[in-house]
Amino acid sequence: MPEFKRVILKLSGEALAGNRGYGIDPEFIAEIAREIKNIVEETKVEMAIVVGGGNIFRGIAGAAKGMDRGTADYMGMLATVINSLALQDAIEQEGLDTRVLTAIEMRQIAEPYIRRRAIRHLEKGRVVIFASGTGNPFFSTDTTAALRAAEIGADAILMAKNVDGVYDSDPEKNPNAVKFKELTYIEVLKRGLKVMDSTAISLCMDNKIPILVFGLKEIGNIKRAIMGEEVGTIVR
Repeated sequence: MPEFKRVILKLSGEALAGNRGYGIDPEFIAEIAREIKNIVEETKVEMAIVVGGGNIFRGIAGAAKGMDRGTADYMGMLATVINSLALQDAIEQEGLDTRVLTAIEMRQIAEPYIRRRAIRHLEKGRVVIFASGTGNPFFSTDTTAALRAAEIGADAILMAKNVDGVYDSDPEKNPNAVKFKELTYIEVLKRGLKVMDSTAISLCMDNKIPILVFGLKEIGNIKRAIMGEEVGTIVR
């Protein structure tokens, strides 16, 4: 039996780039799509997905180079739509119904985000992909995941990352970095650990939404997290 009935899977844009480092890796997205299909069909879990856009454009990076922050963030939101359509195509090629819901209206390619509609799609067994962040600049896709999780009544947020959990320092730079098995929201905020940004962590804390952080590259980890197996780090 799955540990959670309804989840939000947070995928970074960088994850969709696979080993390329930029753009979209169709083979890696196809692997993710196959895993999502197997999970939904085997566990009947209701799955929504929030996708970042960092593999195409990061608003905060554009702002750091002199762009207007609002403009840069809107460009980042459009990048998430490109990723969402790519993911939708891969999942539907596996035979699973999906819907892309965007916070910025673009009716020719996706539905506008409406909370009740999103919940209805989930209840019908469709995979829902939330695109274009919250629709507001100055908010990350981490915050989008926390906000949408609260809105749709998700049981948990699954943070699929390039690292296999939360460490006390960067494991790529420090070979002696220690991985945490469990953390509280307050510990994450006090230590400044890079789980989610502080706005997202605070939203999860206020709404008592657990966050599971695990490595995406190991096939099967998403299902292990949903089934309640010990994988990565849990924040609650």
